[in-house]
Amino acid sequence: MAARSKARPNLRGLTIFITGASRGIGRAIALKAASDGANIVIAAKTDKPHPKLPGTIHTVAKEVEDAGGKALAVVVDVRDEKQIQEAVRKAVEKFGGIDILINNASAIALQSTLETDMKRYDLMQSINTRGTFLVSKECLPYLQKSSHAHILTMSPPLNLSPIWFSNNLAYTMAKYGMSMCVMGMAEEFKGDGVAVNALWPRKVIATAALRMLRSDESFKFARNDSIMADAAYEILRQRPSDLSGQFLIDEDVLKAAGVNDFQKYSCVPENSNNLISCIFNDAATYESIPKAKL
Repeated sequence: MAARSKARPNLRGLTIFITGASRGIGRAIALKAASDGANIVIAAKTDKPHPKLPGTIHTVAKEVEDAGGKALAVVVDVRDEKQIQEAVRKAVEKFGGIDILINNASAIALQSTLETDMKRYDLMQSINTRGTFLVSKECLPYLQKSSHAHILTMSPPLNLSPIWFSNNLAYTMAKYGMSMCVMGMAEEFKGDGVAVNALWPRKVIATAALRMLRSDESFKFARNDSIMADAAYEILRQRPSDLSGQFLIDEDVLKAAGVNDFQKYSCVPENSNNLISCIFNDAATYESIPKAKL
């Protein structure tokens, strides 16, 4: 991380396009930036209440405005090129440009090769890898015009250890595709003043996906999404020329920013010493997950 003295003081006035922002980490980042007075483009599929999952693009838009930001809610399926192009057009029309893109939309299925049907395989590839590539491609012409251009993608460090491939090959391929976009675009656009980085959690984050994969009980072993929002905020404040092509971990970013208290991020603070490491971080912990009493 660059020295804090060189960082932008806040995100006021910047336009941030966030995919998958109707809930979870995307929503948390939106509200964090909104408190600075940023313009937030909430790009997600959910425009009507879901029977099992909280939040829509409209409820988040209201939260953004209540927090002090300006909001634009747009229905976007990142698999649909025309929807993305229209959302980008509306964002530029309303706010005059795009300064920051958060590639947050993602699909997950932790399954073995024989358990993975091709419909689910295609879903993960089209949302994770293709979606990241496509949304970035459509936003880049406007990011190239910004004086504070960032692309931040929620994807893991590239680690070719077989353990990450053997247990859930299809998901790993899809997430690593996002990370390859980070690596490639950081190099391709480094001369254009566009910073391209990845952010990944050290410990499991309590999201709707975790609830569906496991249960509400698993939240005892997880952190809330505010840690990812705080880490993203620190990254996005950096000068693009100071930070690009990096695969960053939330804890490391916040430690570099002077944060020492991580208990506050635990869903159950008294259980902060028993958290599960997120996939792609620690092999020994990951192997223990199926045996954990969740």
